Amino acid sequence: MWKIAGFSLQPGEKRRVTIEIPVEEAGEEKMYPMPATLICGCGKGKTVLITAGIHAGEYPAIPAVIRAAGEIQPEELNGNLIFIHCVNTSGFFKRTFGLVPEDDFNLNGQYPGKEGGTTGERIADYFVRNFFDEIDFMMDMHSGGQQEPLTPCLFYPLAEAVTEEALAAARALDIPWLIASTATAGQYSYAANYHKVPGLLVERGYGGFCKKEWVDAYYRDIFLLLKHLEMYGDVDTEEPVCKKTVVPRTIYLTSDTKGIWHTDLHENMEVARGELLGYCTDFYGEVIKKYYAEEDGVVFYYNTGLSVEEGTTLVAYGIREYMIADEAG
Repeated sequence: MWKIAGFSLQPGEKRRVTIEIPVEEAGEEKMYPMPATLICGCGKGKTVLITAGIHAGEYPAIPAVIRAAGEIQPEELNGNLIFIHCVNTSGFFKRTFGLVPEDDFNLNGQYPGKEGGTTGERIADYFVRNFFDEIDFMMDMHSGGQQEPLTPCLFYPLAEAVTEEALAAARALDIPWLIASTATAGQYSYAANYHKVPGLLVERGYGGFCKKEWVDAYYRDIFLLLKHLEMYGDVDTEEPVCKKTVVPRTIYLTSDTKGIWHTDLHENMEVARGELLGYCTDFYGEVIKKYYAEEDGVVFYYNTGLSVEEGTTLVAYGIREYMIADEAG
């Protein structure tokens, strides 16, 4: 019998459930719902957590998870699967793009949360207490923000105990850019650094769109991961995956002023050291600050929005000098 988050499943059992987290709203306790599918395989294997909708307006992963969860049969599965179809459900229906709307909590940057805290804090705390010590791998699926075009990429944790295993899984997916991350406070990064759970944060699509090709690619990534982990047979996984580039160092340029952002960048663009990346003006067109590339690199994502404040991410680009071409698919 497999027990997880208060549910019990027998080998060969698949169950659609609603995970309910007690939260407090306007002085009243309510249950915060997260739709999930639990699958207990007939064979022995790893326990894997796959999440979508951490940022509510990053859509393509949600239908991909729904589709995969519906199709995977426990008779053909080795190990156990936890699919959470949408984590930030309140944000999804209120059409907030990223944060949990009840408290502006960022589930990809403010872990570990707090028991008895605000809504977002309780969601994060629930994952820490109910999942992180019970799983062997996790994949959290995102997209570029509402004003953040990006090229398909993923982040793997630079956490000594799990980096090698995470990077091996990254190489199995159909994603060209594999970016080393030193983050420690996101869902997957907290699990990696403090619970020794290898994992990936994968990025496909952007701008609040949900294009079919992004959904299909995410669906395939799920099965590529499960095949790599020797948990499930191939479903459209025989086609070769793309060549990879491992990116040990990335520059995340943020604004140090408030103003209007102008740029001609685009995703997957090569930039040269000293090249103008963009500039901020005031409302009269007077230039406040120009921003230049510190190194030769490749743009992974950038900000297309006009308005920026101090601390706004303007562009993330990998440093070309440190990139490692990985020809193997």
